[in-house]
Amino acid sequence: MKSEAAENAGLNPSKLPSHVAVIMDGNGRWAKKRVLNRVKGHERGADTVRMVVRASREIGIRYLTLYAFSTENWQRPETEISALMTLLKRFLTSETRELAENNIRLNIIGEIERLPEDVQQVLEQTAEATRENDGMCLTLALSYGGRAEIAMAARAMAEAVKDGRIAPEDVGQENFAKYMYTSGMPDPELLIRTSGEFRVSNFLLWQIAYAEIFVTPTLWPDFTREEYYNILKNFQERERRFGRVPS
Repeated sequence: MKSEAAENAGLNPSKLPSHVAVIMDGNGRWAKKRVLNRVKGHERGADTVRMVVRASREIGIRYLTLYAFSTENWQRPETEISALMTLLKRFLTSETRELAENNIRLNIIGEIERLPEDVQQVLEQTAEATRENDGMCLTLALSYGGRAEIAMAARAMAEAVKDGRIAPEDVGQENFAKYMYTSGMPDPELLIRTSGEFRVSNFLLWQIAYAEIFVTPTLWPDFTREEYYNILKNFQERERRFGRVPS
């Protein structure tokens, strides 16, 4: 069924990226253009999240990681942060059943301990309710920063060396990756950023070393299923050489 859905979308099922990462940008600007409160932009952005999750599951994307809230976002006005946390709780509560029914596992990465306790509880409940699902892994990056993740992994690895659990000569890229939040997941093959900003904003800095990057001027609330499929088609046309000479 997934292959059929991918083919119906004009995609080659065998050439889909196994892991798609998305920087969901432009909610605030979408609201400002319409003279609305920024929170309205985030609410519309949540609808786009639902669409992308469903579309990814239908065509057979195995891993989808969404940049939902960065460590830098804590600097935003308290009223906006509070509204975002309320929206997150509402989204998780409303979507838990659909995630479970569609065999989607929820994974969370970031400094979760900084989130309000009630949000942490809902995250834990949703993650537990979907823990056995193996159809697709949906990862939300919350209170997440790429540099902070690398520093955290370095500290953990240093402690392992200090305690004798690993030898200094075993410190390398493969072992280091085991200490990252994304341990056990493939690196993203495709990174999408909406709103036309040409930067990665401290997102998955280690993991996107060889990701194909696609920037669209579309604001996140206006991002459509059709545009998502077109980006995937573009990905399938790219030649991924990883530093090698093309054959």
